[in-house]
Amino acid sequence: MKRKLEICCGDINSVIAADQGGADRVELCSGLEAGGLTPSIGMVRKAVEACRNARVHVLVRPRPGDFLYNQAEIDVMRDDVAAIRESGAAGVVIGALTPDGGIDLATCRKLIEAASGVSVTFHRAFDMTADPETALEEIIALGCNRILTSGCAPTLLEGAKRIKSLLKVAADRIILLGGCGVSPDNARSILDQTGLMELHASARSAVASRMSFRNRVVSMGKPGEDEFSVMETDIDKVKQLVEILK
Repeated sequence: MKRKLEICCGDINSVIAADQGGADRVELCSGLEAGGLTPSIGMVRKAVEACRNARVHVLVRPRPGDFLYNQAEIDVMRDDVAAIRESGAAGVVIGALTPDGGIDLATCRKLIEAASGVSVTFHRAFDMTADPETALEEIIALGCNRILTSGCAPTLLEGAKRIKSLLKVAADRIILLGGCGVSPDNARSILDQTGLMELHASARSAVASRMSFRNRVVSMGKPGEDEFSVMETDIDKVKQLVEILK
């Protein structure tokens, strides 16, 4: 089985870099600083158009914070999933929890139904579950194709032991996609320690603004943040990760 690389992208330049760098898949989102949020449909369409090789999977998460959603938020997610599917994306990335840290099966079923035939990944809400082993079985029963996880740890390297255990339980019933803190410096070690076949990374570097005039008095974000550089996917880092996975 071929190892696969998924690159998390928050802008169109990153999508293009991931595709040209040889990534197998793009996870498209906005608000990476908040852990990822649903991108605009315009962004989804342009990402699908831009990718010549990578498949585009789109995160569906209506707000930052926890994964416990009310009915209004569920309705938004269901409409987003349907619109994403209609845009030509190859997959969606979803997840919802109950107040006690279980999988919200009813909500997930609605979202999977709206996905209607495209690939479904359960996102890192999995890492916030009270009982990951039970959650794993429930996500498999839902019919999801993969789970994005750090092994319920702050980073994938720290969760390596649990990932290895979950892989054994999952067997060939679902794909575990390892993410959080993956870089060219540690990817080989992660693969050796876990046995994972798919890795998820942002592979980003800072890119300086091309603005010549810079108003240092006004801030569009948090005070003290550098607003004249952005983090974008680095094609060289993507290529390095691709070679390591080979």
